[in-house]
Amino acid sequence: MLFRDVSASVADRAADLLSRLTFDERLALLHQAAPAIEHLGVAEYRTGCEALHGAAWLGTATVFPQPVGLAATWDTDLIERVGDVASTEVRAKRAENPLVSLNVWAPVVNTLRHPAWGRNEEGYSEDPHLTAAFGTAYARGLRGRHERVWKTVPALKHFLAYSNETDRSATSSNMSLRTLHEEELPAFRGPIESEAAGSIMLAYNQVNGSPAHTQPELTDEARRWAPGSLAIVSDAGAPTFVVSIQGAQPDMAHAAAALVRGGMDSFTDNDADATPTLTHLRAALDAGLLDEADIDRAALRLLEMRVRSGEFDGDADPYAEIGIDAIDAPSARELARDAAGAGVVVLRNDDGILPLAEPRSIAVLGPLADAVLTDWYSGTPPYSVGVARGLAERYPHAEVRIETGADTVALRSTSNGSYLRSDASGAQVAATGSSAADDALWDVTDWGDGILTLRSHASGRLLTGGAWPMRADAERVGGWVVQESFRTHVHEDGTWSLLHLGSGRWVRISREVGIVLAEGVTIDRAERFAVRTVRSGAQAVADAAASADLAVVVVGNDPHLAGRETEDRPHLHLPEAATGIWRTAHETGTPTVLTIVSSYPYVLGDAAKASTVVWSSHAGQELGRGIADVFSGDREPTGRLAQSWPADPAQAGDLFDYDTQRQQATYRHQPAPYAFAFGHGLTYSDVAYESVSVSASEVVAAEPSHRHPAFGEAGEVTAIVRVTNRGERAVDELVQLYGLAPDGLPIPPARRLLLGYRRVRLEPGESGEVEISFQSARFAVWDEDARIDGAVDDWLHRGALRVQPGEYRIAAGSSADALEVVAELRIVD
Repeated sequence: MLFRDVSASVADRAADLLSRLTFDERLALLHQAAPAIEHLGVAEYRTGCEALHGAAWLGTATVFPQPVGLAATWDTDLIERVGDVASTEVRAKRAENPLVSLNVWAPVVNTLRHPAWGRNEEGYSEDPHLTAAFGTAYARGLRGRHERVWKTVPALKHFLAYSNETDRSATSSNMSLRTLHEEELPAFRGPIESEAAGSIMLAYNQVNGSPAHTQPELTDEARRWAPGSLAIVSDAGAPTFVVSIQGAQPDMAHAAAALVRGGMDSFTDNDADATPTLTHLRAALDAGLLDEADIDRAALRLLEMRVRSGEFDGDADPYAEIGIDAIDAPSARELARDAAGAGVVVLRNDDGILPLAEPRSIAVLGPLADAVLTDWYSGTPPYSVGVARGLAERYPHAEVRIETGADTVALRSTSNGSYLRSDASGAQVAATGSSAADDALWDVTDWGDGILTLRSHASGRLLTGGAWPMRADAERVGGWVVQESFRTHVHEDGTWSLLHLGSGRWVRISREVGIVLAEGVTIDRAERFAVRTVRSGAQAVADAAASADLAVVVVGNDPHLAGRETEDRPHLHLPEAATGIWRTAHETGTPTVLTIVSSYPYVLGDAAKASTVVWSSHAGQELGRGIADVFSGDREPTGRLAQSWPADPAQAGDLFDYDTQRQQATYRHQPAPYAFAFGHGLTYSDVAYESVSVSASEVVAAEPSHRHPAFGEAGEVTAIVRVTNRGERAVDELVQLYGLAPDGLPIPPARRLLLGYRRVRLEPGESGEVEISFQSARFAVWDEDARIDGAVDDWLHRGALRVQPGEYRIAAGSSADALEVVAELRIVD
């Protein structure tokens, strides 16, 4: 059959296959669960496999740092290698289960314009062009470098203008054409234009009042960028939301028509049950809202995606030999450690504690002292190394003591007088204990804002409301609806009632047998527990810190609490519970390193007084070794922030206002210094920026365009930055180049703009010159009065990107707030 002829083009092979299908078979391709076509030997197919920072939801797989942590490496080669391992492991899972899709739903290239977004961990940067560069690198790794067959076909998420979780399917991301073209579209354009991505997923939200899923101008624009075919999938449940939440269509037949004519190809709806989708599509066809050509166009694009992945190549697929034994390869473990270490950012080191000497004793303190937490889009790590273990391995002769800061309590039911206890398995939890014995002890961890988890001493696991009756057998906080979190109500007499946050029900004790149930509708039905604190977590932290040479306080977030998919953060502050652990350790006088492991930036509040602060994302299975490598100085710290850390929450602006320029949000527009700026990250040496010069003092403004040039593109201007290592250690410095526009231009530009960057290694005392090339077109702003002959005439293209003449400054430094040397560049008409 022609469609198996691997020498033919993707388009020809897909068209030939389409021609052999009946119309019903073509129609069936438009649902995420496409049936087998047995008479042609076409297998059953699923769109969608999660691979955000490693293969996810498929069992054991290598877990790499979250994307916000990968971005902190500023290393596109490393990010591509991480994507390559992820795609290898997806292929390995497919070898075990043929329904594992090679259409991977990653990377996320929505910009991190606001740190309160619940899915901050999934993105790369607040800068759209840097996001594009990192997203392209990861997508290229997922795709692979074979000239014909893609190892997987990446789908960029989420198109377009999506970065709030609160009412995400109802809210409209309202923005000007300028914001769209300068700050939203570039993040997607780079990966698509370079053909690193072959698919996109549409966004839940509306854009300027219309569902993102039914805007043909936007999908047409994305397809104009693509050198080849671009398959477009819906987000889960979004086709139904067009009617049920957004009210944009009168019924599902009209919705189906609007979705297909809006450019969408695959319906991710009703899980594996295709019947509703096919029913709606047939109704749209019968009503004349769609015709067969519309169906054929969508089916063809989906077939082209499948042809690209080598599905029909048999042994000619160069990746066909990847088997399940490719999971957790030694090289993947090495890369995981490398990535974890490369993303560690030293935010402050005022006392010179780092790199560490050889401490005789280390107190590792806080809820994340030795925990490795995974997020919603993680795989199951084959092993995990927390911070305490990483430090213990690196300093084998040091005494390492762990204190989480959790209070150990016994909870006595006031209704029956017995203590709440658990058996060793956690399967039986009941108020039946006669004393505060070990099986009646619970460690209570405060995650901030009154959110608590309770861990049983008997089972070693968390109390969960995910079963009836309640159990203490949860390995971790998790699930689409978290079942392991609680809030206390403290009554006037000091007794506690527990609100199970997953269900919104109060915990009560059943009569006679004392089992625990999360089913009290009102607080009047809630059990009241007399609380006996058996061991003070704060006192244990103080004792451990006071007796150690070094205190390492490890705090941050659990990725399933206080910010995640469906839930924006309640605020930007580091919780008082975390600050309190740092304060307790610091006040002992022991040298203290505040180590923040989190999915997002914090406003540090009182903890801003800490003299030594280090940040890592939730960095996967090698978190502890990555941090220990940097703490010890075995690895020079190379991590740099790709997202600003505000000094004040006001700097972030309004989560629901997408006009970052009007709000002066992100490093591009914010006039006041950040606590830790975009690009910030310390080394263990002292690098001086001595000068910057440009290859041309005057250039002619580029013609109006609809495209910003990408990082690393050949440029007409080269900046030469001279730097010197004045310290006693070799250093890897990330030299950053920014453009600063003049005041008074007709269209006010961004205050500063990252033009490029380059890493340089310098030995002690060594100087070097770093060349960074850029195009003056990077300064382009959207001008609604500019015109391009022959341009598409629709609302999206009413204007063009235009460079305004003027006296620009080209500045270099170690962050957006530390630009130490400046050169002049005149741009003329």
